[in-house]
Amino acid sequence: MIDEFAKDDLHGRLRRDRKALLWKLDGLSEYDARRPLTATGTNLLGLVKHVATVEARYFGEVFDRPSPEPLPRWQDSIGSDLWATADETRDQIIEFYRRTWEHSDATINELPLDAPGHVPWWPEPYPNTNLFAVMVHVLGESNRHAGHADILREGLDGRTGVRPEYEKQIDEEARAAYCAKIEQAARSAA
Repeated sequence: MIDEFAKDDLHGRLRRDRKALLWKLDGLSEYDARRPLTATGTNLLGLVKHVATVEARYFGEVFDRPSPEPLPRWQDSIGSDLWATADETRDQIIEFYRRTWEHSDATINELPLDAPGHVPWWPEPYPNTNLFAVMVHVLGESNRHAGHADILREGLDGRTGVRPEYEKQIDEEARAAYCAKIEQAARSAA
């Protein structure tokens, strides 16, 4: 009984985070969706591509259910899953992510939480694992990167929120006063 509850809860949270991550692309120009927004090149469309690749590997290779999507071998990873090339469209990356969801969801739905898996890129003694541990891991990855997307989107145009229905009109005056209050506290503490 608890296994099905846990599985459904984790799966529901993963679905929520997937949608939140995609929502961060809504209304952005191609340039803003792709451009590097941190010193390490982190960008919104790259986060979507990366999370799609992570899901494809963990819910595919780990359970001997290879993704139908073409993926480079994990040993050959050079960070190309962290950004979109000029010839990759936003729609292609989003559709790759959505197809990955279908494959991941099938793995989650068809296997019990204690189904064995093997993660060859995890160091000993951790490579042998199960669906529960992988679901927790992928949920953590998805949540982490959705949080990155929150910060990046806020920096681009001030939009915040987890889902569109929670988004509030931006009150620039109130936001500036709040930031000034925090700045003053920081200066006083320094």
